[in-house]
Amino acid sequence: MFATMNAIKITPFAKRQARRNVSVRAEEAEAAPAPVAKKTRNTEDLAPLYVLGNSEQSLSYLDGSLPGDYGFDPLGLSDPEGAGGFVNPKWLAYSELIHGRWAMLGVAGMVAPEVLGGMGIIPQETGLVWFKAGMIPAQGTYDYWASPFTIFWINAFLMNIAELRRAQDYWNPGSMGKQDFAGLEKMLGGSGDPAYPGGFFNFMKQGEKDMAAMKTKEIKNGRLAMMACFGCGAQACMTGEGPVKNLVDHVIDPFGHNLLVNFSQIGGVSPF
Repeated sequence: MFATMNAIKITPFAKRQARRNVSVRAEEAEAAPAPVAKKTRNTEDLAPLYVLGNSEQSLSYLDGSLPGDYGFDPLGLSDPEGAGGFVNPKWLAYSELIHGRWAMLGVAGMVAPEVLGGMGIIPQETGLVWFKAGMIPAQGTYDYWASPFTIFWINAFLMNIAELRRAQDYWNPGSMGKQDFAGLEKMLGGSGDPAYPGGFFNFMKQGEKDMAAMKTKEIKNGRLAMMACFGCGAQACMTGEGPVKNLVDHVIDPFGHNLLVNFSQIGGVSPF
């Protein structure tokens, strides 16, 4: 009888407690944030990517979220597994972009004097091919406002400051806007993404949609420019001429000036 009475008293309390537990759990489930969906490529986009020699492995971590990402990674350098130090996907993507920007400037610098000199826009004596303008002293020097060694050390000092600040902004995005720097703190504050600082550097005021398209165009042109820099150096070694002269010669006589002919002449005309 005693046990029966206790059971009658306990049962309503247990039911209320159970209902309260269920209510609390339901509220927690409603309040829990939804899992972030990982970006995946559309099925129709995969077919042309496999033509490039991509694999299931590379497409598993190169999901198209980066500008110019086509899943091409034959060496697995961007694989997040085992990444460490500077050789990690984030650093490699950032490094590729920076090298591409420098290469675009480099190609313009290699070509511009030769073109402008040939058109008579600048004096002929300053329209030198790139490797004879002081890049390789043995091939010729130019009478600048100071000695080559002075210019070299000034350039090294100024570039060291710029590159250190760029590296610090990569390690700690936005930090350059917190340090006093000749009143340029706001301009150098960045956007939180060290690869695309925005602000002053987005002087065309591109919107988010336009910026996405421009980022893809930039990395494509940067990759092309890196190959062009390599090509300009290789042509200088093989032909002893500038890239514009090589192009004009090939257009005039494609069978007499081409890759195979140039390879056959290595050693006889190299400027090095």
